[in-house]
Amino acid sequence: MTEPRRLPLETWGRHWLGRLQHWADRRAWSRYGFEFLMFGIKQGWACLFGGAMLALLLATHLWWPDAAPVSRYDFLVVGALFIQAAMLALKLESWEEARVIFVFHVVGTIMELFKTQAGSWIYPEDSVLRIGMVPLFSGFMYAAVGSYIARIQRIFDIRFRHYPPLWTTWALAAAIYVNFFAHHWLPDIRLGLFAATAVLFGRGWFYFTPDRTRRRMPFLLGFFLVAVFIWLAENLGTYANAWIYPSQSGGWHPVSLAKLGSWFLLMMISVVLVSLVRRPEEESRPATAD
Repeated sequence: MTEPRRLPLETWGRHWLGRLQHWADRRAWSRYGFEFLMFGIKQGWACLFGGAMLALLLATHLWWPDAAPVSRYDFLVVGALFIQAAMLALKLESWEEARVIFVFHVVGTIMELFKTQAGSWIYPEDSVLRIGMVPLFSGFMYAAVGSYIARIQRIFDIRFRHYPPLWTTWALAAAIYVNFFAHHWLPDIRLGLFAATAVLFGRGWFYFTPDRTRRRMPFLLGFFLVAVFIWLAENLGTYANAWIYPSQSGGWHPVSLAKLGSWFLLMMISVVLVSLVRRPEEESRPATAD
């Protein structure tokens, strides 16, 4: 099968892992174990931007000095820009993926401006680099999701079957985005949006390559699993006091499981936004082909 496009460091890493792969091919159990290892490595690599941002949030929360000359939130803005610049300079990220991050930053910041004004969540620390109630680092939290979606498609060589017509996905994403705002005044239609998502994507599969063999997974299951991991990351973010919900103002506690629904719908917006930069490609190979 055709090798997925790799950046230089990814090529070096795959060459190094080839030695372990050669040993693992001697037995069936170790071959499958190596494939599982590669799946985890590739997932972590796809999360590089988001993982670096989450590490920065936790580190500054635990060790930020009270007498620092700049606020923690302002430092996070500079840190996020540095991470982005370093990933491009070291060729850890393509310019196409950087464009996706920029789009997500804009879309996320607009939502943040509205949601903080509506009191959905707050940023409890002071800062200078902000728009209204929203510190500028917040847009990078949405950008991290966009970075993951864009990178995972390239790293896993993801292709699709039964991907719905693009115009229908654009309409769905627009309705989801509008509902994030409109439900503050109008009835919340998220149940209808869940149903529309199931109708459009319910019969679809995406195909991916953890190591050498093509595997497949239903669209909806994949979206849900990613939403679960975003929810876990959100718990770490609120623990780090990057932002908090009103119910957490008296002390931290886990984010409600109900937020999984919001993240699932955000996943749909994420997939559609990435499709504007990188159009979905049809899978043409059998799922079990090497």
